[in-house]
Amino acid sequence: MTVKLKRHPRSPLMYPNPLHEWECKNVFNPSVTYHNGLYHMLYRAQGNDYISRIGYALSTDGFEWNRLENPVLTPHNGSEDYRGVEDPRVTPLDDQFYVTYTAYGANSYFPMIARSTNLISWEDVAPLERQENKDHILFPEKIGGKYVILHRRRKNIWIGFSEDLINWTNHQILMPPRPDNDWDAVSIGGNGLPIKTEHGWLIFYHGYGNPIVYRHSVALLDLDDPTKVINRPKGIIMEPEETWEFRGDVPNALFSCTNLVVGDEVYFYYAGGDRVIGLATIPLEEVLEYARHG
Repeated sequence: MTVKLKRHPRSPLMYPNPLHEWECKNVFNPSVTYHNGLYHMLYRAQGNDYISRIGYALSTDGFEWNRLENPVLTPHNGSEDYRGVEDPRVTPLDDQFYVTYTAYGANSYFPMIARSTNLISWEDVAPLERQENKDHILFPEKIGGKYVILHRRRKNIWIGFSEDLINWTNHQILMPPRPDNDWDAVSIGGNGLPIKTEHGWLIFYHGYGNPIVYRHSVALLDLDDPTKVINRPKGIIMEPEETWEFRGDVPNALFSCTNLVVGDEVYFYYAGGDRVIGLATIPLEEVLEYARHG
């Protein structure tokens, strides 16, 4: 069974903006959420200083975007994130919004959680942990009365639980790389929010082997106990094909922080080469069938 995401003909949708120093070099790794009839994007951006900041853009259709002139999240914790704030993933939950982002500072990088009521003004809640970690994704609802998060301690996708978003426990490996499977043999990490379906939690994730080429696939987790992987196909649904995906600031870095359900389709917003932002789509039923039986 073979399933592939289809690139939208308007891709790339967003390029660096030479008029804004903070995003004149690269725009990439966007998180898109739909709220009050509009698409809201948080995206990572870099200027010539290569310090990552997070910008905000708004769209009525998910294709044409209007950006704010200034970033909405910048380094603000001294030595802990002076090198940048990276890779936002937005989760609507508890009548507000949470963003998980990576703080990059003197002691490498670690995962942070922040909250907002308007997607523009953000306040930090707490770090997930103060050790090297990233690709952390908050589930869109509590399970068994607890918050649930995916994250990536190097090479593996982990899962953890919390009662207050501050103290996280019961961390365990959810999925490891597969040394006998070329494309995800070395390292894997989560993409966007888990999608709740009648068959389980549908998760999109990325991986690479040797050489490093970012490719993507899906897996299905149990609805009531997401530590249980129901199925994990061996194939891929997306890999670099276009020149702007192969080439860029980081070659072969086709990376996504969003798999948003829009009607009957999944909108897969992604970065090509850590430089521009594109979009691919796939019918939800098609990719779910693949996650179940692929």
